[in-house]
This record gives sequence, C-alpha cells and structure tokens, in this order.
Amino acid sequence: MPASHALQRTAARTLFAALGLGIGAWGAQVPALAQRYALNEAQLSMALLAAAIGAVSCLLVAPKLVMRVGPRRCVKGASSIMCLVIAAVLFGEAWWTIGAIMVGFGLSTALFDVSVNAEANRIEQETGWKLMSSVHAMFSLGSMVGALGCAGLLRLGVAPQWQLAGFGLALLPVYLWAAHQLDGPHPDAHADENNSPFTLPTGPLLWMGMVGALGLVAEGALFDWSALYVKQELQGSAAMGALAFAAFSAAMAYGRLRGDSVRARVAPPRLLLVSGVLAAVGMAIALVGGRPEAALVGFVIVGLGLANIVPVMFAAAGQMEGVPPAQGVAAVSAVGYAGFLFGPPMIGGLARGTSLSAALWLVVLFAVLIAALSGRVLKKT
Repeated sequence: MPASHALQRTAARTLFAALGLGIGAWGAQVPALAQRYALNEAQLSMALLAAAIGAVSCLLVAPKLVMRVGPRRCVKGASSIMCLVIAAVLFGEAWWTIGAIMVGFGLSTALFDVSVNAEANRIEQETGWKLMSSVHAMFSLGSMVGALGCAGLLRLGVAPQWQLAGFGLALLPVYLWAAHQLDGPHPDAHADENNSPFTLPTGPLLWMGMVGALGLVAEGALFDWSALYVKQELQGSAAMGALAFAAFSAAMAYGRLRGDSVRARVAPPRLLLVSGVLAAVGMAIALVGGRPEAALVGFVIVGLGLANIVPVMFAAAGQMEGVPPAQGVAAVSAVGYAGFLFGPPMIGGLARGTSLSAALWLVVLFAVLIAALSGRVLKKT
C-alpha cells in the first residue's frame, strides 16, 4: 500500500473518531439543552428538526460539491462550522438562538458526512482493503469516549456548557490536520454531466438509501434520546443517562471493528437480517425492562445490531457498476443521512402526543423493516 494511502486511511479514521467525540458529547448533553432553553419534547423535536432542515438543504448540493472541489476543502469548511456550533450551543439565551445554531449543525455535519464517506470508499477501492466498517467503528469509539467523558465531567461538577465549549475548541485543530491529509481537489469528470445539483438515487441505490435511512433513524434516535429516556422515563441520574449512551456507542464500535472480517464471511443479505433482528430485540428489552440497567443491556444489543448496516450500504454503493464511487456513496449517504436527522424530531413529536417510551417503539419497527428488506436490498448488487 502506498504511503499516501496509509496516511489518508489514518486521516479518514481520525476524522470519524473526532466526529464521534463531538457527537458523543452532544448526545450526552441533550438533557442540558432541553433544560437550558426550557424545551419540552415537542419543542426539542423542533430544534432537532431545524438541524434536519439545514442538512437537507446542504444535501442538495453536497454530492456535486465533493466531486468538484474534493473532500479536503469540504471537510475543512464543514468541521470549522461544526466546532463553532458545538462550542456555542449551550450559551444561547433567546429561543430563536437554538434554531439558528441547529441549522448550522445540520448543514455542517451533512457535508462532513458525505465528504468523508466518499473518501473512505475511494481509499477502500484503491487499496483493495475492506475498511469501511472499521473506519465507521472509529466514529462509535469516539462517541463512546465523548459520552463517557461527559459522564465523568458531570460527576466532577463541570457545567455542560463548558464541557461542549472545550470539546469544540479542542477538536478543531484535529479536524483541520486530518482533513489536510486527504486527497486534494480532484474534479470528477462526472460532476458536470448534468446541471442538476443532486440526482435522486434509483433502483438498487434507492433501496440501499432506504435501508441506510432506516438504520440511521434508529441510530439517530439512540444518539438524541437515549440519555433523556434513561433520565426522564426511568428516573436515572444524568450520569447514568450518559453511561447508557456510552454503552450503545461501545457496542457499535465493537460491532464495526469486527465488521470487516464478518463482511468477508457472511453474505450481505444475511448480515442485514441478523442485524435487524438484534436491533429489534435489544430495543424491546430497553423499553420493557423498566430500569436503567435493563436499558444499558438493551442499548448494547441495539448497538451490535445497527453497527454494520450503514457500512455495508456505503461499501456496496461505492462499487455499483456504471456509477462513479463518489456519486454512489453521496446519493445513499444523502438519503440515509436525512433519516438520521429527521428520525429524532419525528420521535420527539410522537413523544409529545404519547410518551417518549411509546415513541421509541418506532426503533423496533424500523429494525424489523430492515430485517424484512434484507433479502431484496442487495439481491442484485
């Protein structure tokens, strides 16, 4: 493997790990966000919806932008905005502040996600190594460390706003260094084939995007609502809520670290089937157990189930015959990422009308749908 590829692979893993750190810290502090702005479930879901609006707006142009100017510039710009948002989110005062901040968060994370996934797929294809699962594992490891760090800092009495400010400022130089190691601008010949900024996926790419979206809706629900579920519905402490989130992230990381070797031995449809069943069973345990400890066990099983759904989809999308890798990955990533952002506000809206416990049964439903679609989604790919 050329030295440049080794360095680029390290950079891609570093970017995923740093993204996970920021998202993990964010996920652990959702209760603090709700308290800071005095938000109920419906209002919190609207704030999350603002992030989804920012992401969808960005996804209209992200695939072509990545193909035109390369991932290096996209990641540098996106990560700068993202770090500013993480550092500032708990310092706002007026109600409209959170909406503006969350739009920026959605926009920046969407561009970041499409850019790094396209680059990771390019590295995998050029080197011949299966690494998509292990690269995504770094995100889960980062999420676990971020959540555990917040749990420890909460026990030490460090205010949530200073925690997120510290994460945001510390992560920025890491993002910029790693982004600089990526492949530089390399205009894609396919970027100018049509004037449309974004082409909706069809056929197999559409099925991959739908399954990826289902997986990411479930994943996003755990990121944004698991800590609040443990604290509010199960009367656990804030530290226990952060620990439950960390347990989910740890299971995701382990499943993805093992994912590349599993992908080499298990056919993708069977892997999707087992993944969906595990996620459904784990979420059911978390919801019917009635105790924070049961939620911890359930979240671990959910994490193992969801771990390899997205890496399998992205790897397959980047290897579609007749489709440029960046375009395939970007299309599936765009559909899936929309699910990641729209899922949590949808659950929040349902929680307002029923309860958070009842709304989280949607995760079970989505996991069952993944298992049901497993025989079709990759049948011809």
